Amino acid sequence: MTEMSRTAEDRQRHIVRTARTTGAVDVNTLAAQLGVAKETVRRDLRALEDHGLVRRTHGGAYPVESAGFETTLAFRATSHVPEKRRVAAAAAELLGDAETVFVDEGFTPQLIAEALPRDRPLTVVTASLPVAGALAEAENTSVLLLGGRVRPGTLATVDHWTTKMLAGFVLDLAFIGANGISREHGLTTPDPAVGEVKAQAIRAARRTVFAGVHTKFGAVSFCRFAEIGALEAIVTSTLLPSAEAHRYSLLGPQVIRV
Repeated sequence: MTEMSRTAEDRQRHIVRTARTTGAVDVNTLAAQLGVAKETVRRDLRALEDHGLVRRTHGGAYPVESAGFETTLAFRATSHVPEKRRVAAAAAELLGDAETVFVDEGFTPQLIAEALPRDRPLTVVTASLPVAGALAEAENTSVLLLGGRVRPGTLATVDHWTTKMLAGFVLDLAFIGANGISREHGLTTPDPAVGEVKAQAIRAARRTVFAGVHTKFGAVSFCRFAEIGALEAIVTSTLLPSAEAHRYSLLGPQVIRV
């Protein structure tokens, strides 16, 4: 018996810490680490899911982002990368004849920015320093970086300077990310300041596209900034079951799985 197998609270604290450090946990590995039966670990995971700290998957779980925990941009750049590239490429194809585009903070939106066409004039508005940097020298692309306080984990600007500047624009299209998307609670993010920027971008845009990997679905974070019905389209991968995609489409948006 290890020290950590003494109480459920100790085990569960270890599970959450491991999930947040590595991005996911595995039932078999945890059982070996903690010196307990796999069923005990599954019970712990069920309890943690009930408390909104993790989401269970087949054979394990991954952490839910919340008011007290949010992954960094550097971490997001290492998880589900092939899936994010597919989703980003498909989202960029929804540009249509848009000439003014908002690109959200986050790794998937950054990939969308890199996939935008360079052969025609485009104005990109963003709060994300990495997005602005990726497009700054792009031919035919004008980049407007929103001013404000820079959040260290995501390298994006927030607060009233950011939202006030956004409020002065009318945009053709907004590419939006979220920490969680659910049919009941809509699009959510851990930080109210980030939620304000996202909500203002959606208000400023004629069309809004959400792009995100399958792990975002069913996850609920602290601050709601949009309903599903505000979206023209949802772009994700085929790892989101088709039946679940259909349930989202009944709320209004076109759901594209790639």
